[in-house]
Amino acid sequence: MLQEAWCPMCAQWTKAPVPPEHTAGYGPRLTALVGEIAGTHGTGRRTIQTFCASVLQVPLSLGAIQKMLDRVAHAIEPHYQAIASQARRAPVNYIDETSWFLTNTLHWLWVMANETVAFYMIHPHRSKVAFAALIEEWAGLLVSDGYGVYQTWVTQRQTCLAHLIRTARGLAERSSPDLAACGAWALAELQRLCHMATAPPTGGEWRAWYARLCRLIDQYHDRPDDAGRFARRLLREMDSLWVFLTQQGVEPTNNRAERALRFGVLWRKRSQGTASDKGNRWVERILSLKETCRLQARSTYMVLVEAVSSLFTGRQPELAWIGQK
Repeated sequence: MLQEAWCPMCAQWTKAPVPPEHTAGYGPRLTALVGEIAGTHGTGRRTIQTFCASVLQVPLSLGAIQKMLDRVAHAIEPHYQAIASQARRAPVNYIDETSWFLTNTLHWLWVMANETVAFYMIHPHRSKVAFAALIEEWAGLLVSDGYGVYQTWVTQRQTCLAHLIRTARGLAERSSPDLAACGAWALAELQRLCHMATAPPTGGEWRAWYARLCRLIDQYHDRPDDAGRFARRLLREMDSLWVFLTQQGVEPTNNRAERALRFGVLWRKRSQGTASDKGNRWVERILSLKETCRLQARSTYMVLVEAVSSLFTGRQPELAWIGQK
């Protein structure tokens, strides 16, 4: 209840103003809570409505919930831009993409992750243009799968050994003896290479391993079947197989990016994607904040409270933590 009084000097009623943090109708903590439940736990609007009415004794319409989420999306835009800037300055990034849907039209959810931040972007295409939009001027060391766009990377790249191991395992399980033999041989060598991330080889061990890999490629390279295609793929990826042994802080697989995409995949399966560009912006921003907070062991909810409070009071949010680890 706002206080008001009659001013005899002005001959008019004077009423206390609404505090800035309450002009939106709901305070920063409730607004942030709705954003937390919807964005970092993937809860639907009607479930949020039921939760707020039953647990918090706060009845909310679906329209009010959407307005609160719009405010959260607006509040964390500076965080999203700061995360993007930090990702594009990192010396090493793990990049991957997965399908997304905008009103049943195929789009792609991209992620650019490292030890400190994870930056997400939804783009209509899976192409060089989309990749360029994701990285902009970044020119560091790329860890990725064998997608053709990544293979044209002009600086150093570590190809994901886990993808190659899965392909080799599939060959090893084929009914054809020749294909199975090639797959089993490749599987053993690739697993040995991956193990070198935790147990660096001696000079002799490395030369012996390299010689075996060269024999494998020479033996199967000219075959027209899947064994030959896999041998030629290994030859094509040769310079990207063991970068993790020469560059500190580089992992032999792209599991970091794949883990970062997992929640987005579950979101897509649950909601069938988004229905508007505004929905895409919400997904990009909240996923970037959620995963970055996880990487830095921060409470997403407390960051959201501070962000929404900053929005309501018209001040800059605290962003310095994004560049820290």
